[in-house]
Amino acid sequence: MSLTTPAALADLLISARREGRTVSAAGWETALQNAEQAYAVQDAVAASLGWFADGPARHWKSGGASRQATLTHAPLPPAGVRASGASYTDITLHSCGIEAEIALRMRKDVTLDIASRLTPDDAASLVDAMTVSIEIVDSRWQEGSQAPALLRLADSQSHGALALGAWVPYAAREWRAQRCEVRIGSQASVSRTGTLSIGDPTWLLPMWLRHATRHGNTVPASTAVTTGTWVGVLPAQRGDVVSVEFPGIGRTTVQL
Repeated sequence: MSLTTPAALADLLISARREGRTVSAAGWETALQNAEQAYAVQDAVAASLGWFADGPARHWKSGGASRQATLTHAPLPPAGVRASGASYTDITLHSCGIEAEIALRMRKDVTLDIASRLTPDDAASLVDAMTVSIEIVDSRWQEGSQAPALLRLADSQSHGALALGAWVPYAAREWRAQRCEVRIGSQASVSRTGTLSIGDPTWLLPMWLRHATRHGNTVPASTAVTTGTWVGVLPAQRGDVVSVEFPGIGRTTVQL
């Protein structure tokens, strides 16, 4: 009987987080057979570490490589969610990758019934605000992005921390013409235009909300979700100041 079960995997990730260390994915490649098992590990880790003891998750990440790909989702631990200008020197980070994203905030509570009827065409009606967000990508796996996809999904989809800028009222934009500018430490700036893989950030809301409510949970009003990177994952290191700007929406900075 294999000892590399989903429950054992959850225990491994819980231990890694508590002790601030990384672990090898070697030998765990077959611990998970599908995404639902990975999501169950996410839930077990969150429960053991008490991330949502005071109520449901108020910050999520969601996204995918394209509209044809299967989207993935993860509720985010509140301790790592901070406002623009924050420092993360007190948080254990094994490696630092930067994703520049747009986050959306829910206008009202969303139940399973509402989520089940939602379509990409009417999803924007649930959004009251948007902001520029910086996700700091990190992994409990020593292999980082080379670890198997299901193991990365179980590890909160390689989430490290999140910074959110000032919220502004949501308004539909010409997303294919939207520019994104990133500065990391002394590196050359990175500029991209219209590079969100799903085109419109609101497109993923029905899939994310059906996932978040699938066990009968309600997603509370003011819950925020990030919607995918515009620049892939850019390398960064401790000490860097990171700045992300989406002209016309806002700017967010962090100190690593």
